[in-house]
Amino acid sequence: MKPSFTIGIEEEYQTIDPETRDLRSHIDMEIIAKGKAILKESIKPEMHQSVIEVGTGVCNDIEQARVELIGLRRDMIRLAKAGGLRLAAGGTHPFGDWRKQEIYPDQRYLDIVEDMKIVARANLIFGLHVHVGIEDRETAIHLMNAARYFLPHILALSTNSPFWLGMDTGLKSYRCKVFDKFPRTNIPDYFPSWGEYESFVNLLVQTNCIDNAKKIWWDIRPHPHFQTLEFRICDIPMRVEETLAIAALIQATVAKLYKLHAANQGFRLYRRALIMENKWRAVRYGLDGKLIDFGKRIEVPVRDLIYEYLHFVDDVVDELRSRREINYIHKILEMGSGADRQLRVFKETGDLTKVVDFMISETETGVVEKDKADANIAT
Repeated sequence: MKPSFTIGIEEEYQTIDPETRDLRSHIDMEIIAKGKAILKESIKPEMHQSVIEVGTGVCNDIEQARVELIGLRRDMIRLAKAGGLRLAAGGTHPFGDWRKQEIYPDQRYLDIVEDMKIVARANLIFGLHVHVGIEDRETAIHLMNAARYFLPHILALSTNSPFWLGMDTGLKSYRCKVFDKFPRTNIPDYFPSWGEYESFVNLLVQTNCIDNAKKIWWDIRPHPHFQTLEFRICDIPMRVEETLAIAALIQATVAKLYKLHAANQGFRLYRRALIMENKWRAVRYGLDGKLIDFGKRIEVPVRDLIYEYLHFVDDVVDELRSRREINYIHKILEMGSGADRQLRVFKETGDLTKVVDFMISETETGVVEKDKADANIAT
């Protein structure tokens, strides 16, 4: 049975104090409660009180996802402003301190903190998750094996977390290095079958490593409850158009790999350790670095590989009706990732509050109309 290739998008936003530009809890403003009255289950809290997550429903194509995601961003920006806050999209806050952030009072999050202590408390990061519908679980595990190769390429496009605790980390995605302190993260191993994956999960449950498969936090995973392949490697991009472009590329990747799989052509599989080498390069250098072409055994500039990648998926793009979104990848290559643009602002101003202002502005680009009151975040 051919997969549906439905798409679902989840974004995690920062709630910002417009005066200090620091992270601020949204809990006193009841933004979640007010949001649920409008958006129902499309909005939910995350572990820290300065994080809000939104998620689209199951979308038949990227155009439906576009309408839903822009609507969610717009509504959340308005709710935040009504509560005296602003919304920013970035994998980390430029100078926010996790030690000052409160944990959301939900038993699930309290249990995670009790289990992992400082590792959980320090996990003040913001990501993008993209689900692609693959109804047959055996097919899903085979496509996951192949899709692992492209994760560093996708990460490089999304890199948007160069700062941590007021420091330029020298990395384009410091979020990845914060998150990989968690167990069961990063690139997964290869699994020969769905049955072997299930045996792996059952062993972890049986030995009290986890109580359910949702605590497997790999960069790509078969979702334990939905019939989807979930891509979790990305920093949240600043612009909604970037999110849509990356989501469309992920969907096209799965569709192309399925096309090869259905024709018994497959895609060459590489060891986790090799793919991790490319992930590190993407974390460190983003779009300005080089990744290893393991087939040719050479280093290639990331931008060149992205162009090859776009050519690879091109024959499924029109069928998915995502040409508009895929074309925006060229715009990302031209203007740089979110990390590149944050660093550019900091180089020009030397002021991390100006970086936050820029992030807020970019988060609203293409979503809400600007007015003079928002031109200067703090007056």
